[in-house]
Amino acid sequence: MTRFLPLIDVPQGDLFNALSRIGPVLLSNPSLPLPVNSYVLLDGNASNELDHIIPWLDEGAEKVVLPLASAKEVIGLIPQERLVLLLDAVSVSAVSDKVRNAVSGVLLKTPEIDLDLISSVSTFFSKSAIFVLLDSPNIPSIYNIRSLLQSGANLVLPDSQLTLDVSSSTHLNVADVFLAPLTSDRADGLFPTIVCTDTGHSMGLVYSSIESVRESIITGKGVYQSRKHGLWRKGETSGSTQEVVSIRLDCDADSLEFRVIQHGSGFCHLERQSCFGEASGLPLLEKTLQSRFENAPAGSYTKRLFNDPALLRSKILEEADELSRAETEYEIAFEAADLIYFALTKCTAHGVGIADIERSLDKKAKRVTRRAGNAKPQWSASKPAPAPAPVPSVTAINPNAPIQMRTTVLEGLSEEERASLLRRPVLKSDEMIEKVKPIVSEVRSRGDAALLEFTAKFDKAKLSSTCVFPPYSQESMKIPLDVKEAIDKAYSNIRKFHAAQIDGSTLKVETMPGVVCSRFARAISRVGLYIPGGTAILPSTALMLGIPAQVAGCREIVFATPPRPDGSISPEVMYVAHLVGASAILKAGGAQAVAAMAYGTETVPKVDKIFGPGNQWVTAAKMLVQNDTDALVSIDMPAGPSEVLVIADHTANSAFVAADLLSQAEHGIDSQVVLVAVNLTSEHLEQIEIEVDKQARALSRVDIVRQSVAKSLIVKATTVEEAIEYSNDYAPEHLILHLENAPDKVQFILNAGSVFVGPFTPESCGDYASGTNHTLPTNGYARQFSGVNTLSFQKHITSQEITSDGLKGLGPIVATLADCEGLQAHANAVRIRLGTMNL
Repeated sequence: MTRFLPLIDVPQGDLFNALSRIGPVLLSNPSLPLPVNSYVLLDGNASNELDHIIPWLDEGAEKVVLPLASAKEVIGLIPQERLVLLLDAVSVSAVSDKVRNAVSGVLLKTPEIDLDLISSVSTFFSKSAIFVLLDSPNIPSIYNIRSLLQSGANLVLPDSQLTLDVSSSTHLNVADVFLAPLTSDRADGLFPTIVCTDTGHSMGLVYSSIESVRESIITGKGVYQSRKHGLWRKGETSGSTQEVVSIRLDCDADSLEFRVIQHGSGFCHLERQSCFGEASGLPLLEKTLQSRFENAPAGSYTKRLFNDPALLRSKILEEADELSRAETEYEIAFEAADLIYFALTKCTAHGVGIADIERSLDKKAKRVTRRAGNAKPQWSASKPAPAPAPVPSVTAINPNAPIQMRTTVLEGLSEEERASLLRRPVLKSDEMIEKVKPIVSEVRSRGDAALLEFTAKFDKAKLSSTCVFPPYSQESMKIPLDVKEAIDKAYSNIRKFHAAQIDGSTLKVETMPGVVCSRFARAISRVGLYIPGGTAILPSTALMLGIPAQVAGCREIVFATPPRPDGSISPEVMYVAHLVGASAILKAGGAQAVAAMAYGTETVPKVDKIFGPGNQWVTAAKMLVQNDTDALVSIDMPAGPSEVLVIADHTANSAFVAADLLSQAEHGIDSQVVLVAVNLTSEHLEQIEIEVDKQARALSRVDIVRQSVAKSLIVKATTVEEAIEYSNDYAPEHLILHLENAPDKVQFILNAGSVFVGPFTPESCGDYASGTNHTLPTNGYARQFSGVNTLSFQKHITSQEITSDGLKGLGPIVATLADCEGLQAHANAVRIRLGTMNL
């Protein structure tokens, strides 16, 4: 609240600096730029200054004070809350209702404090603040000032009557006027004082006295009153000083708020910013960035951002683009947080703080003139943003343009060019992990409550429970007969192949006489199987993950799949869960489902290993939890977009090749599709491209295929050997061999998730029902990972059994090696036994 409004002629000097700390000032001689918290006064002779009113308000003036004649001219042109009417006592009766209702305040010029007059004016202007300017050289007493302020009016005093001197008899001390309405209900007469940052975040509670406030106003330093030790000049001994930004009274005039800029280790004696705990949100981010700006190690990501303006600019543009594309509440919050982080990094690099941003926002809010608000041409909706970050959404493409792949030739490529052909799109795993951390943390700490909230947000399904447990109702598994028969046959084939993989034997090797080493397999007890879906029906993934878990003998098999909008699970997935003996079905998707299985909740069983494909949120969550020792969970493999590489020679059927390429291209716009053409004629290659275009146009997902095919690649090779070498370097998820004598070429395949041999082996068969598993390594991980198989659900344990005679031969060797490593207890464990034997 205002209460005391000093009238300033020249806004400079110690007096002005002190006055600006305790509230707004009224300028009688305004000029741009205006000081912060300024009111502007135009007297009766200033009608020629009306053209300046709008610029002053746009520059940030809180209010403009105009005489009646001038005010009439601007009514309707400036907002009511920004206009104060300048009147003398005799002019009040000349004010019309139109003028009275168009102002937010009245500045009443009067020769003396007349409480009856002030009350009468206040009644007439019932919705306006009343300011009283004493038009007299006589200085009012503090008693009269207090009476005026207690009546609810605000006092205006010219700076010629004010001083910082505490002993002056000819002027009023600024602190005495400011504190005139302040009262204390404490026996010691002190005033409770809240100390805040310059952005209004509380740091602690202290007490003030008239003396301490007076010193703070004069010096601009944080000075308070200790109840035990007298005046407390903050930081006098610790160095943690404060610069006072503002001092305000509360609405009841019985406490104070100091806003300060804190230096040193912090306000609290525990060397924290606040006595109420560590900062959070934007203040914490600002503090962290300021610290890293000063101390970030060379080579760190934050240091790179500070030192590389181009990198920081691209990150800001990227995050702004991602925010503009976000749709759900949580996605919008995530992307907004990312954008704020990089924007504040730029601010920190240039010495701009949150307080500066807030001041700019406040100033913008005060503008009277407004721009149209249209986007600049380069950002308008009619034009694409420059270099937008790739996102998995469908972009409009000319429907009449050919749907065709790009072409390159292997022969003559440099190492760099060849490496570029092998490179997949960059997966921003570190950024995605940061995005899923809050989701994982919420589920970990709040369990089912968080899980239900996220399911409502992301899957648009409001559930009362998180899981379905067996026995599963017949109604929930009701599916068409032909679909049931297809699932049953697929189940039989997949089970037959995976049952043959099980390691049920015990390996025994006698490494030396009396020393027998063994290895045996045991099932992983509890596994979590992620089944992507929601509105989609994906029983195939449920089969591919559930069957090897069942065959391996896993004790608990937990399905996780997004529910449909009505909260149910697709009956096809329910039926597969019944077939494989799933012990629970978690009705959730995304990172929240992964977190629930990794840590367990009140109802969701904790698992030991998580399997299954998913989007980038699921993949990031899997990578995050596998590195958390508290979760104690492993995952099957990293994942990326679906891939197929087709090697075709002169024997290849063009329609077959095109169909195989499109079977992966329809997965998503980021699908990776490669055709390695072995010495094909231009006519043969053209026929394949014609088939791609023709078949693609007949697909329901043609808009997705247009984009994935446009980024796909035809690589021309001269020999089968050259083609296979390229494929081994690429390490595709799916490899299809349309080759003469294709079975003979399998022996040369070193890196692939799964191989499809010959013209009548479409990749689709492996996806659904041939018997092999379709959960395969992508993104080049086929160099070091296998696809999911029965052994993925087993672990191997070794054992050894040594006889006394065996220890006689082995013991000295072990003791010698233990001595060599300085591990005396290891050697002793052998020697103490050897000592009981008759050697």
